[in-house]
Amino acid sequence: MIEALQYDFMRNALMAAFLASAICGVIGTLVVIKRFVILAGGIAHAAYGGVGMALFFGFPLRAGAISFSMVISLILARITLREKTRSDTIIGVIWAVGMALGVIFADLTPGYGVQLMSYLFGSILSVNSIDLYLMAGITAATWGLFAWNYRALLVYAYDEDFARIRGIPVTLFHYGIVVMISLSVVMLIRVVGLILVIALLTIPPYMAERFSRSLMGMAWISFLLSLVFSFAGLILSYNMNLTSGASIILVAAVSYFLSSVIFPGNKGGTGS
Repeated sequence: MIEALQYDFMRNALMAAFLASAICGVIGTLVVIKRFVILAGGIAHAAYGGVGMALFFGFPLRAGAISFSMVISLILARITLREKTRSDTIIGVIWAVGMALGVIFADLTPGYGVQLMSYLFGSILSVNSIDLYLMAGITAATWGLFAWNYRALLVYAYDEDFARIRGIPVTLFHYGIVVMISLSVVMLIRVVGLILVIALLTIPPYMAERFSRSLMGMAWISFLLSLVFSFAGLILSYNMNLTSGASIILVAAVSYFLSSVIFPGNKGGTGS
């Protein structure tokens, strides 16, 4: 593996893994605590529609995925605020429609195969400098906003009614978090693909919750776990010539099951 570091694509892949792990630390923690897993899944799969439309109309794929997922995220944010009892059903419909649009537009576009597969299953080894700058910007903004609004986020994450009493702008926080989930999902698609992105967003934070006593601690542990899983997955994929995204998720899943067996009674308890 050491000799592989002489190649630019491998160094870029390692940096992308680091940045993706950093974003998972914050966004993954909020997704797990707020039970936004289905919401994140809806955004991830709906983003496929943006990729297909970008292919068909000749737009940059990154711009298509980001713009489409941003629109979808705002729609879903409104739905989850106003239709809480039926939001999972509506998210499922948008999830399916987004995927269907992506497939239809891709079918209408000749020669789409390789590019489209990279968004389905990830292509961390093809990450370029523009991707890294974008990922770094989103990561810095996410951690900065998380640290700046930590106390308010802590109250919002665990008790929205009490947050309203305290004067915390719950609606603004809700929209802001959903938009950040959208940007993070598009970023993570480059690493593991939209099919596996939810696993990377949820497995490390869920494990971190078992060993943390605060929201900030959970975010940092989640970041470190994601980093270990990403680096181990890259090493596994390089040595055994496997798909990198799938290897990262496999390492994360095996680690999760092992931790559940070794520490069955450790439930954690974030709260400050």
